[in-house]
Amino acid sequence: MPASTDKHADNLPVPRTPTGAPHRRSAFIRLPGGRFLMGTDDADANAGDGEGPVREVTLGPFWIGATTVTNADFASFVDATGYRTGAERFGWSFVFAAFLPSSLRRGAARPPLAPWWCRVEGATWRTPEGPGSSTETRLDHPVVHVDHEDALAYCGWVGARLPTEAEWEYAARGGLTQARFPWGEDLTPRAEHYCNIWQGTFPTKNTAEDGFAGTAPAESFQPNGYGLFNTAGNVWEWCADWWGTTHDPRPQHNPTGPSTGTSRVMRGGSYLCHDSYCNRYRVAARTSNDPHSCSGNLGFRCAMDD
Repeated sequence: MPASTDKHADNLPVPRTPTGAPHRRSAFIRLPGGRFLMGTDDADANAGDGEGPVREVTLGPFWIGATTVTNADFASFVDATGYRTGAERFGWSFVFAAFLPSSLRRGAARPPLAPWWCRVEGATWRTPEGPGSSTETRLDHPVVHVDHEDALAYCGWVGARLPTEAEWEYAARGGLTQARFPWGEDLTPRAEHYCNIWQGTFPTKNTAEDGFAGTAPAESFQPNGYGLFNTAGNVWEWCADWWGTTHDPRPQHNPTGPSTGTSRVMRGGSYLCHDSYCNRYRVAARTSNDPHSCSGNLGFRCAMDD
């Protein structure tokens, strides 16, 4: 998705976890950690994305959300704290053009390299397609139109954090070694859909054979071997790490990525991914974005220390 050109004018403090925060450990899954093989040397790897080399990584135990944070979760946070997201403060976000009525689509600014996105005034997590839309029927869907700072603020409220990229991949793999997807090697085993991605011809026709044209509920499809839902497709997920494409091939222990950077890692792909231009719904696939950017296919899940 496109990066916004606006920068946050201020750095909001991360709220403390209040008594009665909605997320308890029951909303998280404890993973024991240990050694796993991170990355891929697969021929499908996207050139320049830094998916390889395959390297041995050892992680300590940690907790991770079984799902991405939902609209209902985020509403509880906002109701308790009065928090305003970057999109709300700046007044706009990016929406997939096909979701918009002609009145909003007509004349909307579009990034030259991704003209299927429209800059929509009033598009926020509460109004995902701009004025007149709402999340009332999508409370169990992932919250979207949240930037990296918004994700950190929510995590701070529930006493959590964002997962590192290594933790995310370890969890997303569900215990499988070097499998292409969280469930195995085939995208559609037995001709069944296991994730919410684009079917058809991108960006003009989505047949929605998996049942969803936009976001799906956060607990859609079968969870992976660790009990995590939708680690492929649905929405991109922010990770804690700064972006980098050069990785030490030697064994690593609890890696956290580069110490500085300009973009943050995103993982998992989204409902807009299609192998004709973006096959990043593979479990080793990765991309990045300006941490101040937000869009209608970008959310997050939380993690916690053991």
